[in-house]
Amino acid sequence: MDPDDVWRAIDAERLGLACLLDTLTIEQWESPSLCVGWRVRDVAAHLTLAQTGVPAAAMALLRARGNLDRMIHDTAVRQARLPAERYPALLRAMVGSRKKAPGVSSLEPLIDVLVHGQDIAVPLRLDRRMPAPAAMAAADRVWPDLYPFRARRRLGGIRFAATDCCWSAGEGRAAEGPIAAILLALTGRPAAVSQLSGPGVRELESRLAVQLKRVSC
Repeated sequence: MDPDDVWRAIDAERLGLACLLDTLTIEQWESPSLCVGWRVRDVAAHLTLAQTGVPAAAMALLRARGNLDRMIHDTAVRQARLPAERYPALLRAMVGSRKKAPGVSSLEPLIDVLVHGQDIAVPLRLDRRMPAPAAMAAADRVWPDLYPFRARRRLGGIRFAATDCCWSAGEGRAAEGPIAAILLALTGRPAAVSQLSGPGVRELESRLAVQLKRVSC
């Protein structure tokens, strides 16, 4: 995907997720997400902070005493105090803008909205399709050594191969399945394992269970 394609995909995902959020009940907003310790509400709040500027990010990092994971968590918790109906509107307001948080490429917002969209949808048993081209681009970015996932380092010895598109990475025992499930696995989501098959799946499941609390949402 070229940069224009990436931003078009980001816009489409934000609009689609905003529509999904419009349908949530009070109980669903308070339900646990796939991120350990994060409610659906917290994940949605986090996504609305994707365009945080340098001064605000620097202040938040200072408040978190330089700990990036703590900063991400704390800013989401603060943003989660907003009324739930604000989050779809905030996501829609980002559409058409290429503003992003400091220090990241255009692919990080794509990874965020793809993966966090599943963090919200999967535990609520809501169907949210992940477009294969966007998921492939996100997986290409995550696999080498992107913080905080460190996928190649943490999941070495497993060969991932998509069954619905031409994408593979790694060496060793195979774990095969939809590219959407592979992206979730690479970003530390054990819920993806049930969609994968092959001799590497048992090892993958074991590693993700151990690493679950080490990967920042």
